[in-house]
Amino acid sequence: MAYPVTIKDYLFESRLFMQRSIQALVFAALLLAALEGRLIYLQVVAHEHFITLSDDNRIKILPLPPNRGLIFDRNGLILADNLPSYRLEITPEQVRDMQGTLDRLAQLVNIRDVDRKRFDNLRARTPAFKPVPLRFHLSDEEVARFAIDRHKFPGVDIVAGLSRHYPHGPLAAHALGYVGRVDERDLQRIDASNYSGTTHIGKVGIEKTYEDVLHGKVGFSQVETNAEGRVLRTLVRTPPVPGENLYLTLDAELQNVAEQAFGDNAGAVVVIDPNNGDVLAFVSKPTYDPNLFVNGIDTETYHALNTDPQRPLFNRALRGQYPPGSTIKPFVGLGGLEQGITSPQAHTYCPGFYQLPGKDRKYRDWKRTGHGTVDLHSAIAESCDVYFYDLALSMGIDRLHEYLSQFGFGTATGIDISGELGGLMPSRDWKRGARSEPWFPGETLITGIGQGFVLTTPVQLASATATLARYGHRLRPHIVASTQKYDDPGLTPLAVATLLDIPVGDRHHWSDVIDAMRDVVHGKRGTARKIGIDIEYDIAGKTGTAQVFGLKEEEKYDADKLAKKLHDHSLFIAFAPVDEPMVAIAIVVEHGGSGSAVAAPIARIILDKFLEKTPS
Repeated sequence: MAYPVTIKDYLFESRLFMQRSIQALVFAALLLAALEGRLIYLQVVAHEHFITLSDDNRIKILPLPPNRGLIFDRNGLILADNLPSYRLEITPEQVRDMQGTLDRLAQLVNIRDVDRKRFDNLRARTPAFKPVPLRFHLSDEEVARFAIDRHKFPGVDIVAGLSRHYPHGPLAAHALGYVGRVDERDLQRIDASNYSGTTHIGKVGIEKTYEDVLHGKVGFSQVETNAEGRVLRTLVRTPPVPGENLYLTLDAELQNVAEQAFGDNAGAVVVIDPNNGDVLAFVSKPTYDPNLFVNGIDTETYHALNTDPQRPLFNRALRGQYPPGSTIKPFVGLGGLEQGITSPQAHTYCPGFYQLPGKDRKYRDWKRTGHGTVDLHSAIAESCDVYFYDLALSMGIDRLHEYLSQFGFGTATGIDISGELGGLMPSRDWKRGARSEPWFPGETLITGIGQGFVLTTPVQLASATATLARYGHRLRPHIVASTQKYDDPGLTPLAVATLLDIPVGDRHHWSDVIDAMRDVVHGKRGTARKIGIDIEYDIAGKTGTAQVFGLKEEEKYDADKLAKKLHDHSLFIAFAPVDEPMVAIAIVVEHGGSGSAVAAPIARIILDKFLEKTPS
């Protein structure tokens, strides 16, 4: 059987081929058009966006933290400087296995639990793209070990910088303060942009008060990096502005003598130049080493400091509030003279106690046998309580409050260290507002001898003494004398703030009180006459002994039967030389006992040193 033979339809196949070729060309054209459109979009429309992304991959902006300003004493001795240091930093977004990385790093450098905890806390509140410090003060050996294996730790780097250092350790620690790690509380009160790359900030003392001056201004560096993040070159650099140096009024040598004179006692000393308000010594004992806090104090050490019964972290000179005891008597006596309540010739008989009219209670004098007949001069020199009981009652609490407040009692002095407390100068209104109770006459009596509600700080007491030495001329005490810019060898003195002077009714009244204070040291019956032996200059002073608990009417104070914490505070105020005062001083020795036996000898040591250093 024969089959039909199919003949190719060339015409059909030709048309089909042409049709498919056209479709392919159209498709290819559309692809080319889409590609061209994409290229136009990438290279023209979105050029700025993608060039920015490209730059971000190879260009980084690095903060350049400023060098912190240095702190010097009045003679140019450095008290706070910056030492070269290496720190270990981790950028979290570049680390896949953080825990594994930390474990492996611990094999190369010493990483304590406190370091890990601090790192975790900082990491939690820091953007992932910013480096977080893990360790400070790496040794040269640790730096070398890490450098060998650095390629194994992406996102981890060692950064060279400067670390705060206090070369004299505990010396003047409560005045200087210290720096510490920037924390959440700090971030709430600072300009975070100006602290980019800065890890530390002033926490207390001068370091905190003058933080804005000491810190400086952050700079920035625009750098080009490779795929591993290594810097290839610097494109643009805006240098940081270093912080300014501070020159203090403190005399480090005098400060050291004052601290050593305290021995093992707790308390405070403030020494002021009454002519300009310069604080020459600012002592709070016991003290501490501020270097412990710079890079994070360990828990055990901090606990030991914080629980120490002598409270070494407590700034007694600035925040210690003590009854002034008899050191307030010259001011009360001056108030009585100036207000016409008494006169230099007026006499009071002291049998060893005082009674309010119509009352049986006896207010005891420190001298149980009494002082006999005394005037203002002998009452100050011998510290007769009965005289000042009577004078205080005659003045009344309102006039006492009004006059003593002019010397700054009950008000912060405004010294340039943050955290100052103001003490308390009681009044009727204060008691009514604070305790909802009336004022009683007996409270007026004990206010007149610096007991009861009245409280003062050592810096406040020193300032009042300086004011007395200058016949009512008040200057705000200050501890920073001048600043120095990094690019200027000259010093810029800070203005001395003059406070409202105390009106002088009769200059002779002031002289009478000062003469009586001179006899406290140089008189035959002066309570501090022992420190006046073989002295080559004259001192106007006043001892004070302040009770820390109340005694029953007939109960006698016996220190030998009491715990140390119940012993009286020992106080002494003074200025010298009397006729041309160059120095005023206030001393409080906690639970030291008699002011004449403990505080006054310390003052003699300090005054001897100061006047030895001061050209005549």
